[in-house]
Amino acid sequence: MFLKKGQLPILIVNLILILVFGSIAISRKNYEFVAYIGVIIFFFILILATNKKHDLSNGILWGLTTWALMHMVGGLIIIKEQVVYKLTLINLIETSNFVILRYDQFVHLIGFGVATLIAYSLLKPYLNKKVNMKVLSILIVLLGMGVGALNEIIEFFAVLALPETGVGGYYNTMFDMVFNTLGAILAVIWINIKKD
Repeated sequence: MFLKKGQLPILIVNLILILVFGSIAISRKNYEFVAYIGVIIFFFILILATNKKHDLSNGILWGLTTWALMHMVGGLIIIKEQVVYKLTLINLIETSNFVILRYDQFVHLIGFGVATLIAYSLLKPYLNKKVNMKVLSILIVLLGMGVGALNEIIEFFAVLALPETGVGGYYNTMFDMVFNTLGAILAVIWINIKKD
């Protein structure tokens, strides 16, 4: 196992999160979140195995850790007799079909912003100095959106495979995709600001 400077605390926090929230999911027989924690473990191992090859910054790794924590809190912690994912953070818009801004939407914004930063970090070594940042920015947003779409496909398979999930319906899926896209756009704005 190869850790770079400053990564030991990230490793320890992730191991604690996996153990604590994995235990909660198993004890509640919440198989949806047992599967999600399995996905988190898969990416955890993948990042550890490729850590020497890829130059993901500690900031990005902390972003991934935050995303994982937000996701596990969202699905496993109950407040006011409902999981945190269903809580409204700020009531900007409310109709009979949807509310903006829910915790779930905020997690998608942050999470797929981080995923977009990862996509850029993985591409960066292959880019030359004369790359057109306007074109690249559009492509990176599309990469972030693609990862978000893959997430929605995984959620769809969870709905098909499990008798009960907290995934939500059509409006939820579309708002997830909207906030995935907003997260990707914010990440690209950040990339362009930091590049100068």
